[in-house]
Amino acid sequence: MTALTTLSNLSAIDAAHHLHPFSDMKQLNEKGTRIIARGEGVHIWDAQGKKYLDAFAGLWCVNVGYGRREIAEAVSRQMNELPYYNTFFGTTNEPATLLAQKITGHAGGSLNHVFFTNSGSEATDTWFRMVRVYWKTLGHPTKTHVIARRNGYHGSTVAGASLGGMKPMHEQGNLPIEGISHIGQPYWYADGGDLTPDEFGLKMARELEARIDELGEENVAAFVAEPIQGAGGVIVPPDSYWPEVARICKARNILLVADEVICGFGRLGRWFGHQHFGFEPDLAPIAKGLSSGYLPIGGVLVSDRVARVMIEEVGDFNHGFTYSGHPVCAAAALENLRIIEEEGLVERVATDIGPYFAAALKSLEDHEVVGAVDAVGLIAGVQLASDKATRRRFEKPDDAGMTVRNHCLENGLVMRATGDRMLASPALVITRSEVDQIIETLRAGLDHLRDTVSR
Repeated sequence: MTALTTLSNLSAIDAAHHLHPFSDMKQLNEKGTRIIARGEGVHIWDAQGKKYLDAFAGLWCVNVGYGRREIAEAVSRQMNELPYYNTFFGTTNEPATLLAQKITGHAGGSLNHVFFTNSGSEATDTWFRMVRVYWKTLGHPTKTHVIARRNGYHGSTVAGASLGGMKPMHEQGNLPIEGISHIGQPYWYADGGDLTPDEFGLKMARELEARIDELGEENVAAFVAEPIQGAGGVIVPPDSYWPEVARICKARNILLVADEVICGFGRLGRWFGHQHFGFEPDLAPIAKGLSSGYLPIGGVLVSDRVARVMIEEVGDFNHGFTYSGHPVCAAAALENLRIIEEEGLVERVATDIGPYFAAALKSLEDHEVVGAVDAVGLIAGVQLASDKATRRRFEKPDDAGMTVRNHCLENGLVMRATGDRMLASPALVITRSEVDQIIETLRAGLDHLRDTVSR
C-alpha cells in the first residue's frame, strides 16, 4: 500500500464515493469499511494484516479457493490474444464455445444449451423473458405468470427482486412486478408444526398445485426455486418435496426452473443441485462457482424442449448483453472447471470433506442454543434456538444471529447470519483441520450467545 493509499485514505475515499450493495451507508461510513487485501486457499487478509478463515467462500462462490495462479495465467493469455469481442451478429469466440460444451456435459440429461450472462441476476432476467417468449410462440400468450417462493432469492434486478420472496427488497421499488406470486417455503423447523418432515414437504409442494388452480393453468408459465434456499437461510427441503414439485410441473404443463446459482458446480457433492435431489429442470440459471468468482460470468442452462422452440420457431430472441460470452471471463471459467475436474473436487465433497463437514457441524447440536443443523455437501445452516425441546426461537432472531456472527468475525472466522440461522459454504478445497477450526470458533460464538443474550 503506497503513501497515497494508506488505510485511512482508502477508508475516506470509500466513504466519499463508494455505494455498497445491501448496506446502510450511513452506518457503514460511521463504522468504516473493512478493506480486504489478499486471499490464499480458504483464507483472506484485511489491509491491517488480520487473517480470517472465510467459511463463506466470498459470496458462496470461491469454490476452488483464493490464489489459483492457473486461473490468473489463463486470463492473462486470453487478454493478450483476444481481450473482448461480442457474441452478437453471428460471431463467437473459442473460450465461450468450449465453455458451453463443458457446462452442458456436466449438466447431462436434456440441458444441452447455454445462454451466457454476466451474473446470476441477469440469468434470472434471461429465463424470465425466455419462458414468456416460449409459451407465446407455442400459441399460449396468456401463460405469463411465474410462481416463486417466499424467502427465496433470485438476484436484485427488477425481475430478480420480484421473483425473490424477500419483503425488504419488495418494499423498495414497488415490487414485485405484475405477473409474479409467491407460495410457502419448505422450512420444516420454523413452519412444520406437528407434521413429520415428509408430510410437511408434500404439503408445501402441493401449495404449488393450489396456486396453479387459483391462477388457472392456462395463465402459469413457470415455477422457480433454489434446490436449497441460500440467502434465505440454507433451507434444505424434506426428501418428499422436490419429487412432488417435479410431478406437479409435469402434470400441469408448467416449466420448472431450478436456480443453480449457489448450488451448482460441486457445492452439494454433485455438479448441480437438481442432480442431488433427482429431478431435471427445464431451465437453470448459473453463476458464482462457474468461475469461482474470479471474473463475472453467468448463464442459463436451457433444455432441449425449450431450446428447440427458441431455435426453430422464435426467430430473433431480442435479448442479450454486451459481455455475453466474454472471452476472458469464459477463459477463467474454463480453467476453473478444469481445476474442479482434475482435482476431483466434486467427488471430494461427496465422499470425503462434505461428510466430515456435516458430521462436525452436527456435533454442535449438543449446544444449548442450537436447535438443528442442516448440511448437504459444503453448504450448511445452523439453526439457533431459545428452547431446543419446543423449537422456540429467540425473541429477536436477527440479534441472535448477528451476536454469533460478530463474535466469530472478531475471532477470525467469516460466516453469515440470516436471522437466527448461521450459514456456511466454504471453498471445496477446505481441509479437515480448517473445518475443525470453524467448529471451534463457532462453538465459542454460540457460548457467547448463550451467556450474553436473553432467551
